[in-house]
Amino acid sequence: MSKNKSLVFGMGLLAGVVGGLLAGVLFAPKSGEESRRQIKETACELYEKHSPAINEAKKQALENVDLMKYKLERQLRKFNNMIKSKKLLKAKELEEMDDIGY
Repeated sequence: MSKNKSLVFGMGLLAGVVGGLLAGVLFAPKSGEESRRQIKETACELYEKHSPAINEAKKQALENVDLMKYKLERQLRKFNNMIKSKKLLKAKELEEMDDIGY
């Protein structure tokens, strides 16, 4: 499995675990105050335990966004250059037609 697929799978797994824990806590027969306290404790524990992985995932996501932004900007420049060259070619053709006398 590639690194990106593994990262996506890991993030999905983490989201599923967190969602399951929250659903279990919210549907448990406890008072609202006790449930909120337990959710807060669980969230803090999860954050402390998985903080390095979360930070690495953030870093990877930002790097991927920057890479995609660079690639899109490069493609846009190529596309704009292609349009400009087509316009110049068309203008040259029109100029030649004027020179001939059409």
